Amino acid sequence: METQPLYDLAPIARIMFLGVVIALGPLAWVWVRNRHAAPAQRLRRLTLVTLFLTFDLVLFGAFTRLTDSGLGCPDWPGCYGSASPVGASSAIAAAQEAMPTGPVTFSKAWIEMIHRYLATAVGVLIIVLASVSWIERRRISVSFVWPLVTLVWVCLQGAFGALTVTMKLFPAIVTLHLLGGMALLALLRAQATGYALASPGAAAPVSLPPNTRLALGLVYGLLWIQIALGGWVSTNYAVLACSDFPTCQGSWWPDMDFQHGFTLWRELGQNRAGEAIAFAALTAIHYVHRLSAYVVFAALFWLVWRLWSVAGMRNTALWLVALALWQFFTGLTNVVLDWPLLAAVSHTGGAAALVVVMTSAIFSTRTAHQPSGASALATSRPI
Repeated sequence: METQPLYDLAPIARIMFLGVVIALGPLAWVWVRNRHAAPAQRLRRLTLVTLFLTFDLVLFGAFTRLTDSGLGCPDWPGCYGSASPVGASSAIAAAQEAMPTGPVTFSKAWIEMIHRYLATAVGVLIIVLASVSWIERRRISVSFVWPLVTLVWVCLQGAFGALTVTMKLFPAIVTLHLLGGMALLALLRAQATGYALASPGAAAPVSLPPNTRLALGLVYGLLWIQIALGGWVSTNYAVLACSDFPTCQGSWWPDMDFQHGFTLWRELGQNRAGEAIAFAALTAIHYVHRLSAYVVFAALFWLVWRLWSVAGMRNTALWLVALALWQFFTGLTNVVLDWPLLAAVSHTGGAAALVVVMTSAIFSTRTAHQPSGASALATSRPI
């Protein structure tokens, strides 16, 4: 039987056309609702719509991974050289008949292709954002650099999406793809905040004491480390290495193999020698993420305590408390209920929401001794 090439660009034009069609809906809605608004306000609304769809894309990416649909179509960008599973029905049927519980089934192919269609639509929206930002650059006090960075970044994300398939769910690539999606959320949230500050009549950024702003930055950094560890747990399917809480396998310090667990460049389910990865390595991956979570929870509540006394930051503090509790609940549910799909996707969603909230907090505040004003922020702060 002829092997399907990993890269088959024949359907790329049709997939791009589908992405444009999907993106036309949000674009039309933003234009109708904001055609008389100021340029900064229109860009903010378009950025928020793109942020919303990117958030959905991150969740659907988690759903794709957790339903083992990442190889539902074994080539890229289409499915067996077609723009949809309809055109690939004979190839999918043959693969499913040969391996009924394998990576290629009709349902998995549709999940994978819907994820690609949504990703293409998000890419179209970001191209429009960058284009409009360039056109309006002289009418608003917002730098064009960061919309350009976002455009470059989404192209890089597309490349990692292709590698996820062609490198057969290589754990390091899948984890980087997840982190790239979170970074895209951060870029869009930062831009939306910048456009809001540049809009007519916008309030000045909130002044934070230097130590509180430093604390905000430190916790933000810890959050990214924790997301990377969580991605490593998920992409190595190590969630069920510990099925009890607060202990793991009935022990406060179970048998763990850190060397093989944190060998980054290796195939899925294998160590560097090509042998099946030991259960102790999966335990190490899981337990390090859990121990790190304790540190992040403590840091988040410490930050909440500091933000609570700052005028204008109580809503942010409440969001952080709610999301921290959400992450604890969904993470615990994953462990004690054997990784239910809803809890697993919700845990990814909570991490994405934390990125959005904390990015907004960073870009809508300033250190108390710095000059205020939306114009100063727009020219000096990345947005």
